[in-house]
Amino acid sequence: MGKVILTGDRPTGRLHVGHYVGSLRGRVELQNSGEFDKVFIMIADAQALTDNFDDPSKVRANITEVALDYLACGLDPAKTTIFIQSQIPQLTELTFYYMNLVTLSRLERNPTVKAEIKQKNFEKSLPMGFLTYPVSQASDITAFLADTVPVGEDQLPMIEQTREIVRSFNNLYGETLVEPKAVLPSNAASLRLPGTDGKAKMSKSLGNCIYLADQPDEIRTKIMGMYTDPNHLKVSDPGNTTDNPVFLYLDAFCKDEHFERYLPEYANLAELKAHYERGGLGDVKVKKFLNNVLQETLEPIRTRREEFAKDIPYIMELLQKGSEKAEEVAAETLRRVRHAMQIDYFGK
Repeated sequence: MGKVILTGDRPTGRLHVGHYVGSLRGRVELQNSGEFDKVFIMIADAQALTDNFDDPSKVRANITEVALDYLACGLDPAKTTIFIQSQIPQLTELTFYYMNLVTLSRLERNPTVKAEIKQKNFEKSLPMGFLTYPVSQASDITAFLADTVPVGEDQLPMIEQTREIVRSFNNLYGETLVEPKAVLPSNAASLRLPGTDGKAKMSKSLGNCIYLADQPDEIRTKIMGMYTDPNHLKVSDPGNTTDNPVFLYLDAFCKDEHFERYLPEYANLAELKAHYERGGLGDVKVKKFLNNVLQETLEPIRTRREEFAKDIPYIMELLQKGSEKAEEVAAETLRRVRHAMQIDYFGK
């Protein structure tokens, strides 16, 4: 199949600026680079059910929300196959086979799984579907013979687990599956953008997200209320820019030309940081600059999203066609896996 990308998102809510700088922006660049023969973007609704099984309506309602965010950011159905995970039954069968290549202790050692178990308070009542979702993710990646998986930093352990499964399978049954590599955002600040309250992760439940669909007044309110350096009490105080969310957002979003338009007394972000660090620069001024940068970035995304939202039947048709195309590819991979395992008894 040549060079292939597979990545995606869980439809548990609208996508936010952390998703944008951490993955969406890069996906669009890769899609348009001409370097890849196939690009598959998955709406991981089955994976989302591992911790939302008591409320599937939440997952269903957000499928179109995620699709709208994808299209608004520039993912092009003519270049990228966008599909719904649960509509590809072959993924379930591949997961079943791969479970035989992973031990319980290995799953429990996965740093991402361990962190999410703690975050979701699953320590005393852990659904097996949630524990084994790294195996399901391996199925997703290998079903499309993806060699490239754009991810955030927190997903690196998941990709390593997939690589282990691929090596184990190929060692047992011959070269059948493709071992993928992870691609991280080139901008270090984009690896893990914090919430507006300074928490390590954006979360809908914490109310610390700036969504791609937010209106201008919502964006402004959230930025002006952002957590900064708690020791920067007066304008004259020296400030910290290293783990200050306002400056982390500027690292991820602003360019030198933004200074020309909105803060011409500084040539670039390095000059702004230096002034803040030596003292004499207030938080309000920096936040106003960040607001201008984000408003400029998000306005065209929001406008495109509102246009696409006028025709939801088109969105569903697009997802159906993408799912049908994805199923054809996954079916061929499953056929190869069965053949390698010598369980294609009736030519299936």
